[in-house]
Amino acid sequence: MTEKHENTAKPTPAFVGASWVALLLGMAAYLIGLFNAGMELNEKGYYFALLMFGLFAAVSLQKTVRDRGDGLPVTNLYYGIAWFALVIALSMLAIGLWNAGSLTLSEKGFYGISFAMSLFASVAVQKNVRDLAMFKAEEDADENVADSDPGRNYLPGA
Repeated sequence: MTEKHENTAKPTPAFVGASWVALLLGMAAYLIGLFNAGMELNEKGYYFALLMFGLFAAVSLQKTVRDRGDGLPVTNLYYGIAWFALVIALSMLAIGLWNAGSLTLSEKGFYGISFAMSLFASVAVQKNVRDLAMFKAEEDADENVADSDPGRNYLPGA
């Protein structure tokens, strides 16, 4: 492994699976709730767009924070925009739910929790995808070094 990634552990299949299940479960719950809601179509569109925007903002912020941690260049402007986008998505959800007179308190809580679960899980999935890609690249590099070793024995069974 390279020095830069010594402290990064390869995600276990259980964590990868749990992350994907949490993401799919959170999104499915939110979207099924929207489908079954007695809202106008424009309200449903608002909450759907908010979910998509929030997922993108959370993944983008996770990537910028991770890039900075890995020493990769990230402009302050993009870093600020990523934070701003996530705060705006969360604020818009809170404001929308606060002002949704047609929703009961339990429905508002349902949307809030499934939204939060989806955002958290999207960050975990993005981390896993990136970590697995890093380990795959390192394994491929190790195989290329082994394949180019002139002292390697190519006799079958040896």
